[in-house]
Amino acid sequence: MTAVFLATIFLFIFVARTHCSSQETDDGVQEPTLCEVCKFMATELQTRLDETGKSKEVIETGHGLDSKKKRKKYHVSELRLIEALNEPHICDKILEYNVHKEKKGSLRFAKGRSETMTALHGLVDKGVKVELGMPYEMWDKPSAEVTQMQRKCFNLVEKYEEEIEDWYFNHQDKNFMNYFCKNMVLSPDNNACLNESPELPNTSKESAENTKSKRESNKLKGDHGNGPNGKTEL
Repeated sequence: MTAVFLATIFLFIFVARTHCSSQETDDGVQEPTLCEVCKFMATELQTRLDETGKSKEVIETGHGLDSKKKRKKYHVSELRLIEALNEPHICDKILEYNVHKEKKGSLRFAKGRSETMTALHGLVDKGVKVELGMPYEMWDKPSAEVTQMQRKCFNLVEKYEEEIEDWYFNHQDKNFMNYFCKNMVLSPDNNACLNESPELPNTSKESAENTKSKRESNKLKGDHGNGPNGKTEL
């Protein structure tokens, strides 16, 4: 009985957090910004290209009996770009993201279940009845924000098709997100999301404590140090 009571309180807290976050718009949906759309499109395209960037494959173009077939390295070929953009379409990868309402800015879009949905699924697995106003099988379907970002992604790729091709054939040595999103698509006062990244597992506090512990340990061994004059080198 106690476990069920605690689970109910736990559910209430998470649903309350989600509800409060969704009040940012009248209908509870915070539409993705152009910066967010460009950021995640660029992330997915760069990831796909990185997967094939080191390929040493050479492709031939021309008719079967043509003795003057052209040979070109795959990693700089048009075929590689077409495959990266369309097999499946790069914007369909956006549907793998979920909204993590406990996170701020563009970090609210991430792959995997959010803390809220993980907790709710955990309650269901424990036999707790959870009502969210939708069938259970719909819980993990793409949210309105994600489907909006996918649609805007299609529009972005179509609008800037030539610019993407120009980067691929002539400027691959430059970071795509900066070259495309920062310098072409977004204005200087609307590109802040490009600098948002997940926090590292080790916090600065933990690093400071580890450094302090290491120094104290070295002091204890100072008489047997490895540095000049028997001192420990830090």
